[in-house]
Amino acid sequence: MFLSVFSYFCRNFFAFLMAIIIGIDVGISTTKIVGIDGNGKVISPIRIKATDPVTSLYGAFGKYLYDNNIALGQVEKVMITGVGSAYINAPVYGLPTEKAEEFLADGLGARYETGIDRMIVVSMGTGTSLVKCEGEDIRHIGGLGIGGGTLMGLSRIMLQTDDYHQITALASEGDLSNIDVQIGDISPNPLPGLPKNATAALFGNAKSDAAREDIALGIITTVLQTIGSSTILASLGSGIKDYVLIGNLTLLPQCKEVFTGLDMLYGVNFIIPPHSEFCTAIGAALSYRK
Repeated sequence: MFLSVFSYFCRNFFAFLMAIIIGIDVGISTTKIVGIDGNGKVISPIRIKATDPVTSLYGAFGKYLYDNNIALGQVEKVMITGVGSAYINAPVYGLPTEKAEEFLADGLGARYETGIDRMIVVSMGTGTSLVKCEGEDIRHIGGLGIGGGTLMGLSRIMLQTDDYHQITALASEGDLSNIDVQIGDISPNPLPGLPKNATAALFGNAKSDAAREDIALGIITTVLQTIGSSTILASLGSGIKDYVLIGNLTLLPQCKEVFTGLDMLYGVNFIIPPHSEFCTAIGAALSYRK
């Protein structure tokens, strides 16, 4: 009798450890997918692009299972979120499927990746949303219509390209002093709290024949600085100075430089977690356990 009970316990215990929660962040053309195992460990996140969200989701899911040697029977739950999740109204591959609230997923994913309980999560996607986290209180506090969509749109108009790699390569050779007006351009001395290299006017120094490299750097800096400054202003009066950056824009090579500059200027702490672009998918999976 004891051996039977022990055997039953072992089978169910290891089945629990093997059970995987799949979190999927469905965009319009890009889907991000992660698995969380029974120990709470993230399993090999991936990203897939496709022409529509349904194709993207099923392509990502199939590739994810195949690449990680995961059988359908090991998946306990599929949690989907993101704007593209509105197009998914049936169980994914016949598995138990639920939708996770996106802003909650942002907060849970950022908290998992950083261990911080009190912060503002800055989700930089096509636009930008701000999610305030104070312990278990996770709520959307606003956003702005500037993000990756802005960067791509301005690049198409001004650089005649929306190729990410080409834009970032151009920007790496750019000189921001040829594009922005800096404090040193309008004052011989630093102003209170503002060093001479602080930005006075984005694109205020741009010429009609500006180099493509300078324009590319100016576009990226404009988007990132605007997001950063808006986040700081949104936190005034809250006492929060930890801001966790998530989303695809965190992958920009210029991201660390711009936000480090804001850290030093304003005495705040912008953080890019290890799986920054997958935080929402991670949070979707974690919302099931929650």
